Amino acid sequence: MLIDSLFAAKPVPFGPRGAPSAIQKLPVDNLTVYQDSTKEDEQGNKKLHGGPEKVLHQFSFRGYDVLRRAYPDTSFNKGSIGENMLVEGMDDTNVYIGDVYKVGDIVLQVSAPRAPCNKISHRYGVKNLDRFVGNEGITGWYYRVLKTGTVRIRDTVSLVSRPENTVSIAALMQAVYDKGIAESAAHFVNLEVLDDEWRQKCERVLKRAG
Repeated sequence: MLIDSLFAAKPVPFGPRGAPSAIQKLPVDNLTVYQDSTKEDEQGNKKLHGGPEKVLHQFSFRGYDVLRRAYPDTSFNKGSIGENMLVEGMDDTNVYIGDVYKVGDIVLQVSAPRAPCNKISHRYGVKNLDRFVGNEGITGWYYRVLKTGTVRIRDTVSLVSRPENTVSIAALMQAVYDKGIAESAAHFVNLEVLDDEWRQKCERVLKRAG
């Protein structure tokens, strides 16, 4: 697999309240990746984005295909949902929590799904689009950095390891957002590779399903 595209942006006022956001990213040739950030990309709300567990966000071509089919009158261009990376062949159904990937000279580990927020809806002018993204399990995922360096377009991406007991990004998201399969969250609560934020989300789902 190869990196198809990279994107970055600095925060600017965005949405009806003018809150700072870097969702409107532009193509870049490379990203300088540190342990808790990148040189080229920043986050507007550092409580929800960025930091050592959310250094890079990757979306998928499959996710864009799902969006285009559901909303044919809306333009979904690469990079427009706020991701840093696109890689052909990787999507929420075949990427798992805890996966370790070698990306060019750097090494990344999948840490968590992206929790879709209302900025996605504001970005495209589509009401409740963030809920659709969550329900469909096409949020993309975040990486923590195991080895720093520079990542470039056309760098090779290869899976190094995968934990034995884990869950795909899509399955985890649907357990949290789809009320019809909430009981599956009972299994995910006990996964060792799941970070505390998403363990708590699964626990809340179980309490509501009670």
